[in-house]
Amino acid sequence: MLAEDTKQSLKLYIVMSRAMKAINEQTTKFFQENGLNPTEFAVLELLFHKGRQPLQQIGSKILLASGSITYVVDKLEKRGFLARVHCPNDRRVTYAEITEAGEAFMAELFPRHEEQLHALLDTLSSDEKDTMIELLKKLGLSIKNLSY
Repeated sequence: MLAEDTKQSLKLYIVMSRAMKAINEQTTKFFQENGLNPTEFAVLELLFHKGRQPLQQIGSKILLASGSITYVVDKLEKRGFLARVHCPNDRRVTYAEITEAGEAFMAELFPRHEEQLHALLDTLSSDEKDTMIELLKKLGLSIKNLSY
């Protein structure tokens, strides 16, 4: 028989997983309705907010395997949303840079994405959101320090 605190941890995991699944389903639907998948949106959002990025570093910034980045960048480049820019000082480095079309697309899409997230999370009060942010950060940081 599982100890009560172990059962509680399992229940917490299931509840967090189901909540994230529900949120991800809604955001994925929103991205698809706007012609993107979540990874394409993540790349565009990174470039939109952080500017030009080395292709080699995009994967780690959006938590994606580097092999998949080339495919995503190719798709976004074909749509005219980003361009590859070669580094003049180091031929080994290529940057992804958002284009004017990509900027215009994200300037229209991102505020709607923010509104959707707000609507999805609006069942929580501001204080509850602050508490969840604090607790989830604590949990994430503690897990990084574990080794099995």
